[in-house]
Amino acid sequence: MAEQIHARGLHAKLVLVTGGASGIGAGIAEVLAEAGATVVIADIDAARAGEQAARLADAGHAAGHVRLDLADEASIVQGCAEAFASFGAPWGLVNNAGLQDRQLLLEGTAAEWDRVNAVNSRGAFLMTREVARAMVGAGRGGRIVNIGSAAMIGSITKGHAVYAASKAALLGLGRATALELVEHSITVNTVLPGGVATPGAIAARGPAPEGPGRRPPPLGMCEPRDIGEAVLFLVSPAARAITNQVLAVDGGWSLT
Repeated sequence: MAEQIHARGLHAKLVLVTGGASGIGAGIAEVLAEAGATVVIADIDAARAGEQAARLADAGHAAGHVRLDLADEASIVQGCAEAFASFGAPWGLVNNAGLQDRQLLLEGTAAEWDRVNAVNSRGAFLMTREVARAMVGAGRGGRIVNIGSAAMIGSITKGHAVYAASKAALLGLGRATALELVEHSITVNTVLPGGVATPGAIAARGPAPEGPGRRPPPLGMCEPRDIGEAVLFLVSPAARAITNQVLAVDGGWSLT
């Protein structure tokens, strides 16, 4: 463990993971904590976030949590301020939280568009703004990783018009912020997960999945920790020269 922490260079570095209480976010939080980072789980479900942080702490890792509603700007500002007051200036941000309910295009509503984008794109923008301000103020550089979707590579399932559009917004956000933050030694990259069997994906509302996403990936379905390992590299000092890049972790689905 000591060698791993030294190699990754994340010891005591604060990383916020949105939606880190379960699913992909929990896998990312676990991998980062095991590599020595101080992980703060920022989630709307405070109870579950606290439980996940406690599990990491019980395993000997540095972890905490804050309740944060990505659809509420005031909640984001307050939650980030609480995290920084408790744990210090941030080194990393993982914009992971997102809604993935399905709604067929011809049945689409503006209300659903607004609901999903309020979290998936607007919320990520506000998190990036707050955390980047703290990073710039600290003057030590930093890492931002946006969790997009393999929907940016090819269509996955019917009903994803709103979801795919919200994740495409993360690509634009990443490119714009990478340019503005590079002078502060802050890198911004995007990871595109393929199929991951998470509670959120299983419980997603809408019509039954139908489309290319039903194809089995050649390397098998991804696990949350597979996404976490990719994030770990991009958050680590080893990725200091990598910014404005997109990495798909999809089990080879894009090959089929």
